[in-house]
Amino acid sequence: MCTDLAAANCYQIDHLKQHWDYVKNASVYFVGGYHLTVSVPSVLALAEEAAKENKVFMLSLSAPFIPQFFKDQVDQTAPYWDYVIGNESEAMSYADSHDLKTHDIPTIAKHMANLPKKNTQRKRTVIVTQGTDPTVIAIQGEDDVKSFPVHTLEKEKICDTTGAGDAFAGGFLAGLVEGKDLTTCVDMGSWLARLSIMELGPS
Repeated sequence: MCTDLAAANCYQIDHLKQHWDYVKNASVYFVGGYHLTVSVPSVLALAEEAAKENKVFMLSLSAPFIPQFFKDQVDQTAPYWDYVIGNESEAMSYADSHDLKTHDIPTIAKHMANLPKKNTQRKRTVIVTQGTDPTVIAIQGEDDVKSFPVHTLEKEKICDTTGAGDAFAGGFLAGLVEGKDLTTCVDMGSWLARLSIMELGPS
């Protein structure tokens, strides 16, 4: 795989402001963690708009190196997270960079869920996927950490896991936009991730 980020590396907040009408008309904002390596002001502009207008702001951690090497940028967005999603490796990387001294996923998720939050009209939801193991979800202010089984798939049907996490996020987000409950959103994410790993590449 040869990656050339090209225009993505040149993105500035001016580009976002040129299309602010789309921002105003949206009710949910989803940002991939990779964007924290390029234009933090753009991410924060969306986050602040979401908090001000009580819209949903969701961040994906995207890769273990994001919380590891871009800790300060991640922390700048943390007060705005309504939803934050990552896999177990990304959650453990977050724990290491924040000196939590644990790799226990429910403990990490609960810590992240209860960080200070700007928009107090919504509880924060932290979602940690774990491949074939259950998805862990912690909700701000709630003692119980939830666990959801994934859609199982026979080994011979697994083709490529590239993009499975993004597929999960896409399915979950689709449910969120449609106003589905948490269980349904997780189920939609798991269903789409299952479809994704039966295909070659993140298709």
